[in-house]
Order: sequence, then structure tokens, then C-alpha cells
Amino acid sequence: MTEPARSGCVVVVGNAGLDLRIAVPRLPLPGETLIGAEVSRAPGGKGLNQATVAARCGAPVRFCAPLGSDAAQAAEVEHHLSCEGFDQLMLPRVAHPTDFSLLMVLPSGENSIVSTSACSLALGFEQAEPALRGIGSGDVVLMQGNLALGTTAAILAGARRAGARTIFNPAPFWPGAERLLDRCSLVIVNRFEAEALGVALDDVASIVTLGVDGCVFDRRKFAAEKVAAVDTTGCGDTFCGVMAAGLARGLAIDAAIGLAQKAAALTATRRGAFDALPSRAELSSLAR
Repeated sequence: MTEPARSGCVVVVGNAGLDLRIAVPRLPLPGETLIGAEVSRAPGGKGLNQATVAARCGAPVRFCAPLGSDAAQAAEVEHHLSCEGFDQLMLPRVAHPTDFSLLMVLPSGENSIVSTSACSLALGFEQAEPALRGIGSGDVVLMQGNLALGTTAAILAGARRAGARTIFNPAPFWPGAERLLDRCSLVIVNRFEAEALGVALDDVASIVTLGVDGCVFDRRKFAAEKVAAVDTTGCGDTFCGVMAAGLARGLAIDAAIGLAQKAAALTATRRGAFDALPSRAELSSLAR
């Protein structure tokens, strides 16, 4: 990425699991069995994807996520994460199966996702708190909506007390997330999450992503990159990861948005979520 005025670390506390992706001609009707194709399996979870992208941007990244008591699945996720060059990796074990997601991808590239969450919801603040040690001004803490609201609230509050910048991507959306916005330096939401947050979003700096229509920040429209999308899975995670890394490395927010838009567009040209995330070389090239 470009030479920063200052450099901080990115702390991501979120979920990690496995993704099962299947291409479908349409979504199944109630009671219907539908035949899919192109089945694939990969590590996943919004926290994992966002942390991976931030690390591939070249920022020092500390990632904390719970894994389950199922040894084989947890080991599979940990193996993938160990190859990503994280500055620090914290993977506490909890007494639930490792989370997984079923991604149904339509021919247009749009997707519908169903995820389990018992593992991520079991993470307590006392298990996540070590990830915040030593952070301060210039560092960025990035959260998603997968953890219990109480845990998320405590992490965001702890990060703000330490002087860090806090980014919240409340996906999946849980009622009550609007109560956490006063702990956030920046909120990143899609149009559906923005609608769910309603007027609460008016009192915080926010980026609303609009897919092919780009995004809006501070009432200003940022156009999306023009690409032939084949699968939008993972685009939002790429956007969030690049934003966190860019802000931690001192980019102005407009420049970070521009880079995040380019990276998200690249993700949309490939199938899958984790497998579609831009590589280190691609992200470095986009930043030039």
C-alpha cells in the first residue's frame, strides 16, 4: 500500500469457521429439494475473511476467534489461518461445534447465506480481552455482528478507552446492535442493515455499501468499479478488511474507500468467499 503517515495494527475479534458453497439455479421453495452444483469447501466466517484481507494488505493484524470442540474441523480452520502471516493469532476453544455457513449462489452472482453461530456466540469478553492489550491511538479494532452483543459492546468500549479507532460491521444484524453505535468510530453496513439501524445511524460516521451502485459516505456517493460479477460472496468482507488496513496505515478515508471498492470489485469476479479474496500481490498492485 502507499506510504503511510503513521502505522498502526488492526485487531479483529470475530468468528471463524467453514464455508460450504453450492451453486443453485434459484432459491428452493418451501418443502422443495433443489439440485445444486459446483460444491466447494473453504475456511470462512466474516471475522476470518476480514482479518485475512487486512493481513494481505500488509498491516500487522491480531486476530481472535473462537473455534469449537470438534478437533478435525477446528484444526482445518487453524491450519488455513496459520498460513496467512498474522502478527498474532488467538483461537480459544469453546464447548460447541465450529461454526459453518451454507452459501447458495445464484447464476447472477448474488448469494444467500445460512450460518450457525453457537461457537461465536459462546466467546466471552474475558477470552477476547487479551487481543486488546497494548493497543492505543493509531490502532484499529474491527468487529462484526457474529459475537454476542454483550461481548461486542465490551470489546468496542475497551478499544475506545484505549484510544483505538473502532469499526463495526453489524452483519449479521441482531436487534440491539443500534445500542452499540456510540462506541464506534465508523460503521460499515449494506442497505438492508442501514434500514434495520434506522435513525440510529444518523449519529455516527457510516459507510453504506450499495453493491453495483457503489457506496455512500458523509452523503457523498462513491461509484463502484465496473466488473462482470460472478459471485458477490465475500465482497463486503473484502471492503471492510481493506478499510481497516488502510485506516490503520494512515490513509485518508476517501482513499481507503477507493481502494476498498477496487478490492471488493475484484472479489466479485471470482467464485467463492475465501477463495475469491484478493491476494497480497493483487492488493499491493491495486494500491499503486
